[in-house]
Amino acid sequence: MGTLTLVRHGESIWNRQNRFTGWVDVSLSRDGMVEAERAGGLLRDDHFDVAFTSTLLRAQDTLYEILKQNRFCDQYMRVHELSSEWYEHFIPAEDDTRELKIYVSEKLNERYYGDLQGRNKDRARDEFGAEQVHIWRRSYDVPPPNGESLKMTAARAVPYYKSRIVPLLRQGASVLVSAHGNSLRALIMHLEGLTPAQIVAYELPTGSPHIYRFDDDMRLLEKKVLGGEGHA
Repeated sequence: MGTLTLVRHGESIWNRQNRFTGWVDVSLSRDGMVEAERAGGLLRDDHFDVAFTSTLLRAQDTLYEILKQNRFCDQYMRVHELSSEWYEHFIPAEDDTRELKIYVSEKLNERYYGDLQGRNKDRARDEFGAEQVHIWRRSYDVPPPNGESLKMTAARAVPYYKSRIVPLLRQGASVLVSAHGNSLRALIMHLEGLTPAQIVAYELPTGSPHIYRFDDDMRLLEKKVLGGEGHA
């Protein structure tokens, strides 16, 4: 039985400043580190076989905090997607079998906000109008100028999930994914069969793990959410 655990990163500095972040590589805020620590405590006794994260530090730092607290993980190795062949061409030594591999891919990055990145959200409403900004933020298929919609984010995140993560789940692996609000919403929409209207309204708190268990045919058996607070 495969198990998939999804965790949205803790609050970032730009979350706190009410700015569009997207692919800008900002760090976690102090509260974000507390949220990451909280997620780590909730998952302390869960055994993971492999982990995935984005190329952005806020997702990676959340993941490392979770693994730091995990009582089954004493060492790990980052495998960047573009250089995975270099990392994995060798025959593992005996000690290597204890390493938890962390696969890093931009396919799991946050939605790219284009021209809105770095802008304060309130100032963007003043410039473009509250209704237009709401459409850019919450519609499924309308992207901001030069950016991605949630539909476009799903077009990269879901195929990556199917090609890289599903085979591991079919083998019964326990997989941990630390990523972002919109890349994870894309996966949740696929996993739960949600409509575009349902997924744009879906609240995904920071630092609250979503755990999915599947049978050998990848039928969803159970969903559990730990915690429930955070910055949705």
